[in-house]
Amino acid sequence: MAVSRNKLLTALDVGSSKVCCFIARFVNNNEFEIIGIGHQISKGIKAGLVVDMQKTEDSIRGAIDSAEKMAGEKIKETYICFSGAKTSSEIITEETSINGDIIGNMDLKRVFQQVKPNIKNDHEIMHELPIGFSIDGTTGIRDPRGMFGSRLGIQTHIVSALSANMNNLRLCAERGHVSVNGFALSSYTAGLATMVEDEIRLGATLIDIGEGTTSISVFSNNEMIYATSIPIGGGHITSDIVRGLGTPSVHAERIKTLYGNVFPGSNDDRDILEVPSLGEEDSNLNQVPRTILLGIIRPRVEEILEMVREKIEMSGVCAIAGRRVVLTGGSSQLHGITELAARVLDKQVRIGKPINIPGLAEATDGPAFSACAGLLFFATRKSIPVIEEVNNLSWKKYKGNNLTKLGKWLLQNF
Repeated sequence: MAVSRNKLLTALDVGSSKVCCFIARFVNNNEFEIIGIGHQISKGIKAGLVVDMQKTEDSIRGAIDSAEKMAGEKIKETYICFSGAKTSSEIITEETSINGDIIGNMDLKRVFQQVKPNIKNDHEIMHELPIGFSIDGTTGIRDPRGMFGSRLGIQTHIVSALSANMNNLRLCAERGHVSVNGFALSSYTAGLATMVEDEIRLGATLIDIGEGTTSISVFSNNEMIYATSIPIGGGHITSDIVRGLGTPSVHAERIKTLYGNVFPGSNDDRDILEVPSLGEEDSNLNQVPRTILLGIIRPRVEEILEMVREKIEMSGVCAIAGRRVVLTGGSSQLHGITELAARVLDKQVRIGKPINIPGLAEATDGPAFSACAGLLFFATRKSIPVIEEVNNLSWKKYKGNNLTKLGKWLLQNF
């Protein structure tokens, strides 16, 4: 993890509806407190991808400026959430022969080096997440050192995205004089922020319903094991309302937020909404029963949930995905969506909000800010402890003269 010299950590979520920036200060090793928050209406982003470089740069700069003003600090680097629909997720298994000897650090390092993702030329790796080890076919081993076996294997989850899409976001940030430490998948970081320890360990699915995309991540055994997305989100619900009621987008979004529901109420036929007409916002208000709004919103929400269900069923991870679903993202706040999701997905469903994040303001502790909050956890998160230890093996950490260093290195690694 790269941390700026003044012990600041910055997270930037560039979505289709908003750009959000959190600045945190480290108080201990991996403990932090948010000291700056900024968010801006997103312009130049569609379905999580850059469509206008200048507008995207301006939106990013506006969010960062607001966060810097609140924090009283200037940032030079950031992590960025990526929520584009064109991502790839695959599990790679590699094995190496160890001839029945005791497994040591060098065996682990050798099997790490054999992991060679089959990534397309136009893709860039976003996550390379070790899931666990196996010895002679026995899986679920967290630390194989000191054990005997003939073949040592490792399972790794590789998530990649189109290089051009990530480079466009990177350039927009760098044009605002902020370097990019790394990218993280929004549904992954949202899971880190909203899921409890038992959900990540026993198996659960995170569904992040954003403006332009709905992202899905499946967690099990303390790691993300599958990720995908569909190019439909809350913005499509708003567009349906615009077409169905003939009202401007800004009023459609407001109507969705205030009156949107996916289950009928006893008074919906009698509840009348006053809806401005396109081009006649000040002079003509249509009287629309609330049941009409329900008839517009529910079919689109059902479509999103059914597509999510199909993605999970086709993934091959249903057996280990568990019975828990966490809904997050701005559109997860629609009334009744947890009950509808429980019916469509046949799982236990709850709304996920950021948890255990000191300094998070009340206005930004809702589902819409889960991905940005979780990005701070991602930046400080360690993988399987044994992997961290082996990756950190270095000649420099040994004290003494060169002969002493060599002796200590041989003792630990062979």
